[in-house]
Amino acid sequence: MTTSSRADSGDTATVAAAAHGGPDFARLLTLVERNVSSRFGEALKAGGATVDEWRILSLLAGGTGRAMTEIAEFAMLPAPTLTKVVDRMAAANLVYRRVDSADRRRVLVIASAHGRQVLRRWDAAVEGTWDGLVADIGSEEIALLRALLTRMAGRLD
Repeated sequence: MTTSSRADSGDTATVAAAAHGGPDFARLLTLVERNVSSRFGEALKAGGATVDEWRILSLLAGGTGRAMTEIAEFAMLPAPTLTKVVDRMAAANLVYRRVDSADRRRVLVIASAHGRQVLRRWDAAVEGTWDGLVADIGSEEIALLRALLTRMAGRLD
């Protein structure tokens, strides 16, 4: 049996399992997410960062402040965890907090100039890891997975 025919029969089995409520679907999603996050985490660790810090700073790099609720949703973190992460980031001068001038009850988190500079290094580390993932998996497969996950996320929202 050739590699492609083995892959095709595996793909057929995967499609059949998914069509019949395959119990491994959530596990497979988790497996891929953990693997990718782990690779990004290792690359970021060398620069003294975590995946959560990188995600948060990436969101804030646009220059406009974001409310904690918006950051929590984007970073997929519960509020107490986000508060601890943002506290660490503020202590490292990566971000700062400011009261929202439009709503004094709201606090905005903003990337500092130092944070934007550090983010460039973090982005370079993640980009190198991403290039390795693309080499390992293939750009067509990644594009297909991204399209499918985007469609699923939209339908499940």
